[in-house]
Amino acid sequence: MMEERSRQQAATNGLSEICNAIREDLERRNSARDQAIALSRQLIRHCSESIRAIHRRDWDGADTKLEEVTAGAAALKSVVGEYPDLYHTGYTQDALKEVAEAFITRAIIGGQALPSASELDIESATYLKGLGEAATELRRFILDIMRREEDHSAEAEGLLNIMDEIYDQLVAFDFPDALTHGLRRQTDVVRSVLERTRGDLTQSLRQQNLQDALKRFENQLDADTDEDP
Repeated sequence: MMEERSRQQAATNGLSEICNAIREDLERRNSARDQAIALSRQLIRHCSESIRAIHRRDWDGADTKLEEVTAGAAALKSVVGEYPDLYHTGYTQDALKEVAEAFITRAIIGGQALPSASELDIESATYLKGLGEAATELRRFILDIMRREEDHSAEAEGLLNIMDEIYDQLVAFDFPDALTHGLRRQTDVVRSVLERTRGDLTQSLRQQNLQDALKRFENQLDADTDEDP
């Protein structure tokens, strides 16, 4: 009996220390999680502000915001760097997806080279979803151009072609969802937005061509009238 108790006591020796060490680890993880959630929200806000500045063609303001985005992304990665489960969780990757969207949108609208996933230090699947969201963001630019400019065909069609090219690239990534984490759904969204935008732009260009034809006809009538004796 004494030997049995001794073995049982030996088995539980150090249990308190083991559990205390685990508790401290979980407390650190919980603290990192809380910080990551707060930083993710802040980072998403900075990304949204940068895209709004891009819509206004406020390049200095957009670049200033993107500097804050870069700093915010670095802070977020630093907090979750020791915890891969927190780095790969939804709120962290969603925030980094917004980072990709902001930088890609800035590059497209500003006529710059696209930043790569490695340059942004963003996971491949997260980058691709950010690329998809940047494509859908181009719809807003095209609609703004159509409302703002009388002759909008060249710029609007150029952006539509970029949307088309992005969709063609995304649809070619035929990998399991376990690897791409929702890319297929995002690609379907891009296709839907692309089709609506193409329809809107086609209708607008037809109206523009009709107005141009009417204007030429009116000018010709005026010229013929002036030539009559």
